[in-house]
Amino acid sequence: MTKPVLIGLTGGIGSGKTTVSKVFKSLGVPVYYADDRAKWLMANDEQLKGEIQEAFGAESYDDEGNLNRGYLAERVFPDQKQLSQLNALVHPAVGRDFAAWVNEHRAQPYLLKEAALIFEAGSYKSLDKVIVVTSPKEERIKRVLLRDMQRSREQVLAIIDKQLSENERKRRADYLIDNSGKVLVIPQVMGLDQKLRAL
Repeated sequence: MTKPVLIGLTGGIGSGKTTVSKVFKSLGVPVYYADDRAKWLMANDEQLKGEIQEAFGAESYDDEGNLNRGYLAERVFPDQKQLSQLNALVHPAVGRDFAAWVNEHRAQPYLLKEAALIFEAGSYKSLDKVIVVTSPKEERIKRVLLRDMQRSREQVLAIIDKQLSENERKRRADYLIDNSGKVLVIPQVMGLDQKLRAL
């Protein structure tokens, strides 16, 4: 039996990749939400929990074994070296989880992996094609500020600056979906779905 074609779905913060993934899902395509699974694994995968505690101290989890997000955020996120160390633990755990998920859905023609940092984290190397959702910078900032009330414009810009540029993402994409608001998304997804089923 041939294995399903593995498709990445990515885009900058606020580009609308989750909205696009929901349209694919409504067409019956299984979607693996890598960022959500990473959070779940950090809270539930015993091997990963042990590795995080070893690297960042027992305070990484509370007495009930719950992830101490505040402690990790304060300690890890301002320090690029520590953030890279955390990612080096989390990404292989997500890789193992994704492989098991692909195995469960192997009867499908193609599968989607939705993740913010497909290019930055190097996970595009294990995928067959990548779809990039594009949207103008100002539109993306507006969406994030509406969605995440606690974030400031400066914080959103700082996240955008850490991610690949829009042009670089477009250059690396196999397929583009325009989510600027000027073109309907559903017909774009439906057309792409037909192409991907034919691969």
